[in-house]
Amino acid sequence: MQAPQFPLAGIRVLDLTQIYNGPYATYLMAMAGAEVIKIEPPDGEHLRKRGANSGAALPFAMLNGNKKSITLNLKSPEGKSLLLRLVATADVIVQNFAPGVMERLGLSSAVLHTCNPRLVIASGSGFGNDGPYRDFPAMDLTVQAISGVMSVTGQSDGPPLKAGPAVCDFFGGVHLYGAIMTALFDRYRTGTGREVEVSMMEAVYASLSSNLGLYYGSDGQTPMRTGNRHGGMSLCPYNVYPTNDGYVAIICNHQRHWEALVLAMSQPELGFDSRMMTMKDRVANMDFVDDTIGAWTRSRGKQAVFDLLTNHRIPCAPVRDISEVVADPHLRARGMLQDIEHPEFGSITVSSSPIRFTDMPPLAPKASRRLGEDNGEILCDFFNEPRSQLDGWRARGVI
Repeated sequence: MQAPQFPLAGIRVLDLTQIYNGPYATYLMAMAGAEVIKIEPPDGEHLRKRGANSGAALPFAMLNGNKKSITLNLKSPEGKSLLLRLVATADVIVQNFAPGVMERLGLSSAVLHTCNPRLVIASGSGFGNDGPYRDFPAMDLTVQAISGVMSVTGQSDGPPLKAGPAVCDFFGGVHLYGAIMTALFDRYRTGTGREVEVSMMEAVYASLSSNLGLYYGSDGQTPMRTGNRHGGMSLCPYNVYPTNDGYVAIICNHQRHWEALVLAMSQPELGFDSRMMTMKDRVANMDFVDDTIGAWTRSRGKQAVFDLLTNHRIPCAPVRDISEVVADPHLRARGMLQDIEHPEFGSITVSSSPIRFTDMPPLAPKASRRLGEDNGEILCDFFNEPRSQLDGWRARGVI
């Protein structure tokens, strides 16, 4: 019986991406079986150049595993010519340069499609390939600021805060992966490649749904920063509560959750308190509800609260730090987190893909390659060129 094949086996991806946004999209493709060739300038992409001492080593290794690595100077005629030879063999090319860069390099979509009409051309950017914000410099922080994410993060009486994770970069990366998959499906039906693009600002907008509900529901009068409370201020309890050894998050999404909570707290009388009988009552008396729950949790450990409330089927979780998450037994049991030996960075923990194919185990994460490690295989062997070509290309600054 033939072993099952990963869905993207046989798909060749040329990966011109950098930092987080694009590399995550192409990493998801690599973990689905695609051959991903990461193409960097001769001195490496920005994240690689940040260096191990800045903490950038792990993100680079995590987002660029299971890819091959070559270098090309796309500003040189020879480098561009080599890229176009690869384009003729590829299914997808992905880049997240600033809008207009590919055109200035002489690598417009028209040029690429002339070389390969079946090519899917994908671009990720902060604000898209057109519109008044097109040429604004974009990084996760600036997109968080301009998209409204920072305005709804933090306490109501405090300053706006950035979200801890790089949400705009990764929302953009996930949507870019979806756009590429959609275009590949369309090519399957039509035989023709197409161009797709994803804006980080647009990708993160839908995540503001609760906050938008509060904005429209209050005619814009309610402060948008709600701390750890529900972004739409329409659920209660919904908060992070103190325990004697940390914090625990608790949410009651409907009346059954609330009834289970007061029983778990051994305070059934709360269910008959006029300030807390219905969701509307609890929302109107949010401070009182939170104080009441906080007084109960404060005398207990976060794990004890979690165990008790979980047994009552109440959504809750202990607030854990990064060291606890890296060691998480659930993520390790599912193979999402795996320890590997990296030739440059030593023993590190990397993530697999959250996309699972249920008829096969996750693809094993492989270490990210050294810069240009696969130049010989991709640029010489694939095109039946002698390896001696590499020395000439290096001398001329092509690779």
